[in-house]
Amino acid sequence: MKDIMNATDIAFPNWNIYLENVPKTFSVFGFEIALYGVLIGLGIIAGVLLAAHVAKLEKVNPDIVWDFIIYAIIFSVIGGRLYYVIFSWDMYKDDLLQIFNTRNGGMAIYGAVIAAFITLFVYCRIKKLNFLQIADICVPGLVLGQVIGRWGNFTNREVFGEYTDSLLAMCLPIDAVRSRDISANIAMHIVDGTNYIQVHPTFLYESLWNLALLCIMLLYRSHKKFEGEMWIVYLGGYGLGRFWIEGIRTDQLYLMGTTIPVSQLLAVVLVVIAIVAEIVIRMRLRKATVTGALDDSQNTENTKESEMTENKTE
Repeated sequence: MKDIMNATDIAFPNWNIYLENVPKTFSVFGFEIALYGVLIGLGIIAGVLLAAHVAKLEKVNPDIVWDFIIYAIIFSVIGGRLYYVIFSWDMYKDDLLQIFNTRNGGMAIYGAVIAAFITLFVYCRIKKLNFLQIADICVPGLVLGQVIGRWGNFTNREVFGEYTDSLLAMCLPIDAVRSRDISANIAMHIVDGTNYIQVHPTFLYESLWNLALLCIMLLYRSHKKFEGEMWIVYLGGYGLGRFWIEGIRTDQLYLMGTTIPVSQLLAVVLVVIAIVAEIVIRMRLRKATVTGALDDSQNTENTKESEMTENKTE
């Protein structure tokens, strides 16, 4: 491992991986294009393709997915930005025009996801579609988009955690990251004579967690017990992973007037809601099944008694 890293280098020392000149942008005909945006775009395309494929498997017209995604992209961008601005208000209150300057970062995935689900609910109401059914179709695509999109944080040298010397530890040049993301703990572990920090690659943790969640969802999809169950699995599964990952990030957004990480709090709420919803719905389904079986049994007995009465009359 070098003592002095170039500003564009990234390293994973415990894997003996040293990546030189990892760009943030590339130029096309004189226009600078951010790799972050490219990866987000690829995530969206891959996610829509997967959702459209799932729609076909569910015997649902995939054009519904393609029509919806136009609105989802627009409102998700707005939602992601609003979430970030609201919980980082001190950064924008003295210069409101900076709210519209997204080139310096400032998008929150939870805000984008919330906006996407609200948009889907409104879309389904207008189109007279079953929201839970369409949500089940879309969430695998959403997770795939997150798996790919998180790598935009890698090229941006952002969304990392506290100091670590674990197997997946990542080294970033100090000049390549935002100073506000370097915590006191990270700074304390900067070795004299070096110019880099060593941190948890939380973007990688979340990408891998989401990949595992996606595999579970695809394997379980054909075995689901009710409409909306895949949506519940997503809310609980993503929330569970986000809870522990958010706990080690250094760029947390806090609930106003507190030191409570808002995304961590939201993750806990979603996990609890998902668990309760799954239990309650399954209990109701079981009760309905038992009631239905009893009714069928009673109807059978009544039919037999009726036939016996008719035979006696004859």
